[in-house]
Amino acid sequence: MAIAFIFNDLSSVMTVVSLTTFVGIVWWTFVLNRSADFDEAAHLPFADDADGGPPTSTENKHG
Repeated sequence: MAIAFIFNDLSSVMTVVSLTTFVGIVWWTFVLNRSADFDEAAHLPFADDADGGPPTSTENKHG
């Protein structure tokens, strides 16, 4: 019976920790106004193509 109380308490603690983490991430994202950082990160996948050179892949072109 005592183990059931321990699991109930641990479940409650994990719920509070998870909610706090979620709220912290949302706060960090939206309240701190980090849109410039996110815009820069969004363009990172295209940074390799900025030089305009041929692709560096060794795979043959098909079609």
